[in-house]
Amino acid sequence: MADQIRITAEKRAEFGKGAARRIRRADKVPAVLYGHGTDPVHLTLPGHETMMALKHSNAVLSLDIEGQTQLALAKDVQRDPVKRFIEHVDLVIVRKGEKVTVDVVVHVEGEAAPETIVTVDHGELTVETEATHIPEVFTVSVEGLEAGTQIHAGEVELPEGVTLVTDPEALVVNVSQAMSEEALEAELAEAEAEAGIEQEESDEESASAEAAEAPAEGAEEGEGASSEE
Repeated sequence: MADQIRITAEKRAEFGKGAARRIRRADKVPAVLYGHGTDPVHLTLPGHETMMALKHSNAVLSLDIEGQTQLALAKDVQRDPVKRFIEHVDLVIVRKGEKVTVDVVVHVEGEAAPETIVTVDHGELTVETEATHIPEVFTVSVEGLEAGTQIHAGEVELPEGVTLVTDPEALVVNVSQAMSEEALEAELAEAEAEAGIEQEESDEESASAEAAEAPAEGAEEGEGASSEE
């Protein structure tokens, strides 16, 4: 579970895109706090502290708003698609002991058996947990697992007090046999043939074909000379 990070927030009365741009130019982050039947509260958060606090998903912030402390879960973090700075944050009011539903990342560790491929079908699991005890990650080990092994959501070890919401039968990790180079080339050639793509001959293949044709051409020339005599 990540530690709660204390951040001093300021209430704001300016809204809209223009106000948001001015806030970001001042190295701050516009945010809105809502939940528990309260009216939304528009806030301004310090840029650097907020960026550091939201490096991990499901961050719980301890907000100091005009001298009052409020716990809040970062529910939606909007980032610039190119520069990745935080554009806006939606915060949900939470209380100690309260249950929340969140998505937690699955991290795969270890090395499966040789000549296998490990694929992750579900990179996150939805769980219900206490707001102040949200796991940062679920770790799944594939150390030594053979081809054909599958790990389902219900088999992932969860901390005490965390309840799985995702379908227990959902496939999380699949260990399959790696395809040989010959089989891969054959499959690629078949796919290209179906798509109507003609492969260019390699230099070696061209040389072999020319060498095979040379004796036949020589034989034809010999036959022509004898007939003229």
